[in-house]
Amino acid sequence: MSETPVLGLEGVTRHFRSGDETLEILKGAGFDLFPGEIVALVAPSGTGKSTLLHIAGLLESPQQGAVRIAGRETRALSDTLRTQIRRDEIGFVYQFHHLLAEFSALENVVLPQHISGVSPREAKARATDLLTRFGLAHRLHNLPGKLSGGEKQRVAIARALANRPKLLLADEPTGNLDVHTSDAVFDELLHAVRSENVGALIATHNEELASRMDRVVTLRNGQIVAK
Repeated sequence: MSETPVLGLEGVTRHFRSGDETLEILKGAGFDLFPGEIVALVAPSGTGKSTLLHIAGLLESPQQGAVRIAGRETRALSDTLRTQIRRDEIGFVYQFHHLLAEFSALENVVLPQHISGVSPREAKARATDLLTRFGLAHRLHNLPGKLSGGEKQRVAIARALANRPKLLLADEPTGNLDVHTSDAVFDELLHAVRSENVGALIATHNEELASRMDRVVTLRNGQIVAK
C-alpha cells in the first residue's frame, strides 16, 4: 500500500446555517484512503454522507481542514485547478446513471476522455476495453434508452473510470437496481476498481455489500470512525 493516500482529510469541519441554528455536520473529521483500497461508508441518512463525498470530490469546501488528493492540498486552489483535478483524478458514480440520452454507451465513455484531451483513437480504445470488461461489447452502439438498468449503471461505472482516476467516489451505486442485478454489478465494480488500482470510497446502506469491501467506516458525532 502506497504511503501517500489518494484521499486525505484532516480536521475537516462543515456546518450549515438553518435560521438561527448552526447545524454541525463534520467536526474535525479525518480520513485516509490508499490506492487500491475499497472502503464502505455506512451511516444513517442525515449524518453527512453526501456532504463528505462532496467535500472529498471537491464539489464543496469545508470551513476548516485539509483536503488532499494524491497528496496535493486542494482548498486554496483556484476553481479552474479544482475542476481539472475532478476531471482527471476523480471518478464519480451515483445511484442514478446520469448518462447522456442522445449518445451511445461508447460515446458516453469516450466523451470525458475527449474533454481531458485524449485522442479520439485512444479514447475509443479505452472505452471499448472498459465496456467489454463489463460485458457490454454487444451494446457499444446502443443508446441508454435501449439498455437495462444494470447495463446503464455498468456504462456509468465505465465512464467514471475512463480517465484512469486515482480516486473513485460512489453514492449508493447499485441502490436503484434489483437484488440480483445489484450483486452482479457490484462484483464487477469491485473487480474493476481493484484491477485499476483505484482508491474507492463507496457509500451504501447495504451491509452485505459493505462486508465485501476492505473496511467499513461510519459517521459518528461529525467524525469518521471504524464501524
